[in-house]
Amino acid sequence: MTSVRRTAAGVLVLASALGCGRQLAPIVPAVPERPTAAVPNRDTAGGRLDSSAARRTPPRRAMPAPRQRPVASADAPPMLREFRGVWVATVGNMDWPSKRTLSTAEQQAELRAIFDRAQALKLNAVIFQVRPAADALYASTLEPWSEFLTGTQGKRPEPFWDPLAFAIEEAHTRGIELHAWFNPYRAGFVNGKSPAAASHLRRSNPLLVKQYGPYLWMDPGEQAVRARTVRVVVDVVKRYDVDGIHLDDYFYPYPESDRRGRVVPFPDATSYARYRKAGGTLDKADWRRDNVNTLVRELDEAVHKAKPWVRFGISPFGIWRPGYPAQIKGFDAYERLYADARKWLREGWVDYFTPQLYWPTTKMAQSYPVLLDWWAGENVLQRHLWPGNFTSLAGGRGSTAFPVSDLLEQIRLTRLQSGASGNVHFSMTSFLKNQAGMNDTLQEGPYAAAALPPASPWLPNTPPPAPVPLLQRGRESTQLRLGAPGRTAPWQWVVRLRTDTAWITMILPGATDRWPIPRELAATKVTVSAVNRVGIESSPVSLSLVPRSTTSPTGRF
Repeated sequence: MTSVRRTAAGVLVLASALGCGRQLAPIVPAVPERPTAAVPNRDTAGGRLDSSAARRTPPRRAMPAPRQRPVASADAPPMLREFRGVWVATVGNMDWPSKRTLSTAEQQAELRAIFDRAQALKLNAVIFQVRPAADALYASTLEPWSEFLTGTQGKRPEPFWDPLAFAIEEAHTRGIELHAWFNPYRAGFVNGKSPAAASHLRRSNPLLVKQYGPYLWMDPGEQAVRARTVRVVVDVVKRYDVDGIHLDDYFYPYPESDRRGRVVPFPDATSYARYRKAGGTLDKADWRRDNVNTLVRELDEAVHKAKPWVRFGISPFGIWRPGYPAQIKGFDAYERLYADARKWLREGWVDYFTPQLYWPTTKMAQSYPVLLDWWAGENVLQRHLWPGNFTSLAGGRGSTAFPVSDLLEQIRLTRLQSGASGNVHFSMTSFLKNQAGMNDTLQEGPYAAAALPPASPWLPNTPPPAPVPLLQRGRESTQLRLGAPGRTAPWQWVVRLRTDTAWITMILPGATDRWPIPRELAATKVTVSAVNRVGIESSPVSLSLVPRSTTSPTGRF
């Protein structure tokens, strides 16, 4: 297992001296400790033998090859680029908080533990559910506090705190992105644990909310519902330093059935009749899809208008339609959720796309690699493709469970798929439990080295200026001082230390202005680059860590 040195600001990780690219392999020495063969003479390399030279040179006893110390390459390898996300669900207290009766201090401790675990696993993004049911796990004037936080809808936490603001700070301190996850239409549960708050939509505008099975659902056919969702999302984008906005797979609800097994129609007859009366010509199915398409397009525009660098992503059901491609069978999200996810991807209305490929690789009718390859083929504008994995089933029990080895295979197949560049895991609880030892398996295998999320070059992407690092040498330690031209801090710093055997990489928040270089690493060179909010990296700047007497006065290579 790769040794790791953790600090309060991030994680030190070893990176192969041979470089990295897409291949995320265990660390190996750049040069073998003992050569296995001599370099062939150029006269014999082509199969020709100079016989006279052979006769003139007496045979000599073979001597053992001299031992060589492994050395790192002179230049720092490029940073690994891979999105490693995890969903943290709050609905039903699934992942956090574990109980609605926890104190503020207990809730904060649980949230810190989540980010500590994500950091230890070298995940680089947390997708945090902040609006599970037309409510809020943050301070909002538009929607009430969630009952999943305090036990009573509309009740603010005491002592007061803002979980979203807290989560953003904890994430960014660790070099982790925070994506705010919204459900656009769910309004609650018929048998909720507490009465609806006065500011909840079911009380402030009950005509917009429909009961459907055990759920309350905002009618997607109502323009006021769409406007409310956009307003709620933009409010968060403007007031919080989120890195992304995320929608899950709940658009029109999954079909409910009555006691006789017959599908219950969604109760939107009134809004559809109003549409037809106003001159609309679409049939109901196409009208429903158009309602969802309009919301997705408006959210994409509104998010980027508010903050151009914030990425907008959706995680739809993993199958667009049965038969696409031919061997695929299963639920028809296009026809039953009215989610034309292929259109959103092909139109470029998302910055990242996370189809929920929740099946093991051996499931032919829902084949993970076949579906992933199909979605990659539909990604004509080359947005990020980061499939979702049902990690909670890995090493679990029951007929739908699969071994942890299959989770590793899913990650491997994602890395092999052209156009895919990461995975998102559902959900955090499996990592908190270290289910079936999956954490150890990931840390020793595919997540042995840290990675930056891939850049988003279609967003405003002026490269950050090259950093201006300085070395402050003391008797006890050497400090790396970090700065940028004009004193404008980047989003993150990437610091790489050269040792005899490898490059050691550190990802630091952009607010970091100095960092002590661990003496025990015996590093000889440090390379620093800056990263902006859309993942564009600056040119690197290198400094020598060799004592001054053996290098130039400036300390620069």
